[in-house]
Parts: sequence; C-alpha cells; structure tokens
Amino acid sequence: MDESTMNKTVLEVGADGVGIITIVNPPLNLVSVDVFLSLKKSIEEAVQRDDIKALVITGSQGKFSAGADVTTFGKGIKARTDFGFLSIEFATDTLEAARKPIVAAIDGPAFGGGLEVALACHARISTSAAQLGLTELQYGILPGLGGTQRLPRLVGLPKALEMIMMSKRISGKDALKLGLVDAIAPRDTLLSTARQWALDISDYRKPWVVSLYKTDRLEPLSEARIILNLAKSQARERTPNLTHPLVCIDVIEEGIVAGPRTGLWKEAEALLQLRQSDTCKALVHFFFAQRATLKIPGITDMALSPRKINKVAILGGGLMGSGIATAFLLANYHVILKEVDHNLLLAGIGRVKANLRSHAKKGKMTKEKLETVSSLLEGVLDYDSFKDVDLVIEAVLEDVSLKQQVFADLEKYCPQHCIFASNTSSIDLNKIGENTTSQNRILGAHFFSPAQFMPLLEIVRTEWTSLQVLVDLLDVSKKIKKTAVVVGNCTGFAVNRMFFPFSQAATLLVERGADIYQIDQSITSFGMPMGPFRLADLVGFRVAVASGSQYIEKFKERVHKSYLIPFMLEDKREGQSTCKGFYLYDEKRKASPDPEIVKFVEKARRASQVTVDPKLSRLSAGEIVEMLFFPVVNEACRILAEGVAIRASDLDIASVLGRGFPAYRGGIIFWANFIGSKYICSRLEDWSRVYGKFFEPCPYLVEHAMKQIPLGTETKHTPRL
Repeated sequence: MDESTMNKTVLEVGADGVGIITIVNPPLNLVSVDVFLSLKKSIEEAVQRDDIKALVITGSQGKFSAGADVTTFGKGIKARTDFGFLSIEFATDTLEAARKPIVAAIDGPAFGGGLEVALACHARISTSAAQLGLTELQYGILPGLGGTQRLPRLVGLPKALEMIMMSKRISGKDALKLGLVDAIAPRDTLLSTARQWALDISDYRKPWVVSLYKTDRLEPLSEARIILNLAKSQARERTPNLTHPLVCIDVIEEGIVAGPRTGLWKEAEALLQLRQSDTCKALVHFFFAQRATLKIPGITDMALSPRKINKVAILGGGLMGSGIATAFLLANYHVILKEVDHNLLLAGIGRVKANLRSHAKKGKMTKEKLETVSSLLEGVLDYDSFKDVDLVIEAVLEDVSLKQQVFADLEKYCPQHCIFASNTSSIDLNKIGENTTSQNRILGAHFFSPAQFMPLLEIVRTEWTSLQVLVDLLDVSKKIKKTAVVVGNCTGFAVNRMFFPFSQAATLLVERGADIYQIDQSITSFGMPMGPFRLADLVGFRVAVASGSQYIEKFKERVHKSYLIPFMLEDKREGQSTCKGFYLYDEKRKASPDPEIVKFVEKARRASQVTVDPKLSRLSAGEIVEMLFFPVVNEACRILAEGVAIRASDLDIASVLGRGFPAYRGGIIFWANFIGSKYICSRLEDWSRVYGKFFEPCPYLVEHAMKQIPLGTETKHTPRL
C-alpha cells in the first residue's frame, strides 16, 4: 500500500462477489476518526454495488487493529466525529445495519475500538493466535464503540465484565470457547474461510447475527443485577480512587435494563466525559512515558546491535537472587546459581523451584514446560563453570567489601566479554568495581522484589560503562519482560534515592506526634500498596538500617536520622520475619496494630530531643500525603538537576513500577506538576522553617516554582552532568 492509502481503508472485490475491506494504518492499524469515516464510506459504497454480495473486514499486514490511537484520548471533542457518536452513526447504523452480511477476519491484535468493529460485524473468524480484548479501562475511559453493549450479549455478563474490567486479552482459541468468535482458521486460509462464511450468510446457510440485539447469552434481569452489584463492590474495593470502572458498569447495566440503544447513548455520553478526566490524562501520560523508555539518547540511537546472551550466572540464592534466577529461567536462559555453602545452595534452588511451581500452578506454564525450564538451572559452589558465562548478576548482601571481593573474583574466572552487573540497591558502583580493571563492563541491574514479578529494571551506568554493555542489558530486559529505565550512578541511584525521604518523613512525623497507623492508612488511601511502616516490616529492619545508613553518610546535611528502628531492633523486633515490627503478625502473616509501639516512639523522641507538635497529631490524610510525598518530589528534582535521570517521565515510570505509586496519578513528577511546583515549594519552605533542612526545597524546585514552569522542563540555569 502507498502513503495515499494509509490511515484509511481499501475496498477490493473478488470474482466470488465478496468485497474485502482492509484497514490500512500501519504498523498496528490503529483506528482513528479518519479510518472510521473511510470504513463507513467503503461499507456504504459496497452496499450500493450490485457486484458485491457480502463483505469481509480485515487489517493489513496480518494485524486486524490494535485499537484507537491513544494520542486522541484526553483531547478536545469534535461532536460529529467523536468516537462516542461514531458508535451509533457508524458501528450501529452503518456497519451492523448493513443490508449485506459483514464478517470480520481477525489475525494479530484486535483490541479496543478494533475489536468493537468486529463485534458489530455479523460473524467473526479468527486465527488461534490472534489476541482480542477491550483494553480501554487501562487508559481511564471505557469501550466507546458499542463494546459495553455487544460483548455481554455475545459471551454473557460475567465473562464480559471480567474482560472489560481487567482489560483482559484472550487468544482466538479462547475466544471461540466463549462464543466471541464463530470459527478458527489457519492464517493462510483466514480470508478464504471468512469469504465463504460471508457468502453462506448471504445465501441463508449460516445465521445473520446482529450482536446488539442478541439476548440468549444474557442472564435474567434479577440475576444480572446481582452480578452487576457484585462487580461494583469489587471495583470499589480494588480501585477505590477511580470512578471510570463504576461508570462502565453503570453503562452496561443501562443497556440491560433500558435496552441496548439507550445503553449506546449512555456509553457515548460517558466516553465524552471520561476522555477529559484527570485520570485519563494521567494514564495516557503513563502509557507514552513507558514507551519513551525504549528510546535513550546516545545509546539506542547509536546503531549498535545487542550481543547474544546465552548463559547467565546469579551470585546469591536469597529472596532476591532466587527471584532474578526465576525471571531468567522463565525467559529460557541457562542459569547458574552460585552460593557459598551447600545448605545455602539447596535453599536457593528450592526457592527457585518453588517460584516455578507457583507459576505452573497458576496456569501460566504446562507441566512439560516446567520440567524444561527447571532443567536450565544449575547450582554451583565455585567459579569453575563461569568460563563461558555471558552475564553475571551479583545479589549478595549489601556490604561494600563483600561486593568488591566478588567482582575481583569474577574478573579472574569469567571471559573478557562477560558483563558484570550488581543488584545493589544503594551502593555506589564505582566503589564496588574499584578493585578491578573491568570498569567498562560493570553496571547496575537493580531488580525490585519479588524480582520474578516486579516489572521494573533499573539499569545503572557509570562514566566508564560501555555503550555495548548497556545495549546488551537493554535487550535482555525486553526478553525477561521488564521495563528498563537507564539512570546514572549515585547513592541510591534514581528509585531508592528518590524515595528515601518518604520513610524518613514518616518517622519525623511520628517522633513529633503523628500516629503510625494513621500515616499508613492515609498513604494506602492515596493509592500506594502499603504505607511506610508496613513496608518497613515487609522489607525487614536490618535491610532498612543498612540502606538508610548509605543516605545518612552521603546526604548528612539534609537527612532525618531516627532512632526508632534501631531501638526496635534492640528488642529483637525485625519486622514481619519475626512476627513483630510496627505491626504484630499472626501465623497467616495478617498484620494488626501493636499498642506497645508507643514506648519505642517515646524512647526515640527522647533520643532525638524533640517534643510533640500538636499540629502533627491532628494532621488530615491529605496533609500526611503532602508531608511524605513532597520531600520525594524534592529529591526527584535533585535527581533531574544532577542528570541522574534522562527525563522526568522516566522518574514517573520508576515511581509506579518500582515503588507502587498509583499509575492513575501519572507518576511522581506528573502528579507534582498537576499540583503545581509553586504550591509544593511553598509548603516545603513552611515546613523547613519549623522542622529543619530535611524539608528545604532544592534550587531546581525553587527555580521552577518561581518561573511557574513544569518540573522536567529544562531552563538555561539547570545544571546537567
């Protein structure tokens, strides 16, 4: 197809009298207003032509359509050509109401508006490997081309709710079982099968199904209301800060109660509103920020090809090391797991195999695949098998001298091309590698726990790390299904450095009168998976003290040093692992507040020589959120000013995927810009006058506040490394 046909559709007529309408908008055949209008025009033309008996809609280059162009979400509305109105004027009154049968031939992705086009067709033929789903909720909107009305009528209400509410994608094979598609065909016969199906409908040999008015898969109204009410309860529990899932359920309910045509109008109205919501803007920003991580100036634009990584060695079989090993095994890498003694090695291998069994138990892997993947794991106690290793990831204790010794040993036993990566979460990589002559192949590969599940990989480059090594690890990150963010080398790197003030602010507030459990509750209500004190329990106090000491040493002039956790450690409290931390834990690891905590708080307060501030004991949830997260924003500004992060959106991705900051708030910098740098700076200045340098805003934040420009916007005074 030439450029003149792109972003449009092409109509071709065969000798059998079947018109083939092809969506042409490569590479993913996204459906835009132009595509819909072109599709509408092609259908209207075909209906009028005497040489066409039936129609097939498909996508070019083996891809039906990956959905609507996300760049249009959250933007202004053009009433006559907006997707919502197209759901009625185009999908219902033109496509579905056509006087000639239309069959969708689906291969590759059929997501969002692409799938909704197929739902309005009179039959759907798919390849078994095709992927189908209504994924709009992950962008803060709802299916807006009739999907809320047609999907329940094709697959039943429970399955439709599951697919829509979870943005779940299913294969063509599973779609056939649900009744979403009518038949499966091999890729090479997909079009011919769809053509024949369309002719069979035209000749009354197969049913002409109008999905919008199907009722046989819908539950009786009383039963449907029970299902819908349960879905609303689950949505409120799962995403209490979001309204669009509830709006979507209401739209589905409207169609069932008042009829599908009424449901379509409600869907159109809801879409117009949701597309302009703050949630939609934040989630669309997050979508594009995640895609931007793939483009790294000076690295990915240097025309370097990644070298093949065949064998990976993991040093340390603890929780982190075993999780990293699991991630590589699931990507079919040959993995060597090294430990220092037999018992530790057996324990590490046991953790890895337990991780793999859990993966299989959840239906993500067959028994045969489990056996194959498990056979790729090799446990060792020495470096003899490291002679042909391509990548080593060190995941030993956070001890500088230990890591230095490990890297010196690696240099002796590994081949010259082998990449040396450290999973350290806070230690300067230059210190770790200072006893080697291999600085050009040393970098950080900072995984987040549990490593087999957490989607972020923080790749840390030093001033000596070669571009080839970075390109290699970026390629590996894709293969193990991680989103990689490349950052500079410093204490804590980007993610942990950005968030170290979070826990320090929490202890500062508690020592001055705030309640531990109110802080945790306020932070989880904001959308974080857990509050700072529950998180400290989970991580373990010894790890918290070890990592915290790095920041106290490096940033001593502006940190808050608390005695709270050290005093708790003296009492043999180490967090969840000992069933006693800031919370008490029963045999099922269920947390409950501990009334004895107050004595440790009072002891820490005396040691710090501070007194209770009545204002801090009466903080609202919103004030708690500000006092914990504004210091995080402040540190993020320092990271941007120093050039540790390439761009502000990388910190958004890091905060969401690495620390659980709610994606529907766009990430830490997007959220800060939504609030405004001027307000954040003003609040920090107020607090710094009362509570000291910990809250003092950095020059980068002050400058952006004075100029009232978004954080992440460079100015001529912004220093860069």
